[in-house]
Formats: sequence, C-alpha cells, structure tokens
Amino acid sequence: MIKKKYKIPISSLIIVHTKDMEVLLLHRLDKDGYWQSVTGSLEENESPVEAAKRELYEETGIKDQEFPIHNWEFSQEYEIFEHWRYRYPPSVSSNTEHVFSVELPKKIAIKIAPKEHKDFKWVSINDAIEMVFSDTNADALRKLNAKKRAKG
Repeated sequence: MIKKKYKIPISSLIIVHTKDMEVLLLHRLDKDGYWQSVTGSLEENESPVEAAKRELYEETGIKDQEFPIHNWEFSQEYEIFEHWRYRYPPSVSSNTEHVFSVELPKKIAIKIAPKEHKDFKWVSINDAIEMVFSDTNADALRKLNAKKRAKG
C-alpha cells in the first residue's frame, strides 16, 4: 500500500511588486475568485528561503538571481482552510508562513504554473490588499505598504 505524502505545514509567501507598488497576484486554479501572492509549502529538507526561490520560479518564471528575494525574517501562523486540510497530516490544522518579497523595477512578463493558477494580474497595493483571500497575505501587504510609505 502506498503511503500518502502529506504537505509540510510550513510555507513561504513571496510578495512580488514593482518600485511603484504594483503587486503581482495569481488566481488559483482550484478555487474560483481566490487571488494570492506567490506561495507554497516547503518540501522535505528545504528551508523557507529555498522554498521561496523555488516557488517564485515555478509560479512566475522569475529567477532569484535576476531579482533577489528579500527575507523579512518574519513569519505568521494561520489556520488551514477546511477544504485544504486533507493535504496535511490528520492532526495538523495550522500552518506557519514565512514572508519574503521581490521588488522589480517595472512590471515584467510572467509565466504562471498552469496546474496551479489560471490567471495573473498586476494591481495597486491597495487593490491587492482587498483582493487576496488570505488574511495573512493581506497583513503582509499592509506591512509592505506601511514600510514603503515610511521611506517616502
């Protein structure tokens, strides 16, 4: 009998944005109306930053060598949505999400992962905060917006 391989309840969230604070959002394939930043669970023996680099490339085609990932050294915990809990071990109900960002000089061509997302769009950071389905994604966007405003 094949043992089911569960997801690790640790993930990386990567906010991709331009200098002008336009944010890249991806439309999930498995849930209509669910927009999000780049995100993904860690694979076995992978660090959060390694997962961030891998997910960034897999979901957008952006290479971290061209546009470095900024590690916020910050994580947040959230309760896993009921409709996705089957992906995790039965005793798991929460996930720890490590936050990263990538600043681009301007919007660039994106190559989405067709098995995960059906569309992408660039939106203002305020629109992104309203559009994302995840509270932790919205909170990270708010933190980024406040940091950018403080810098002037």
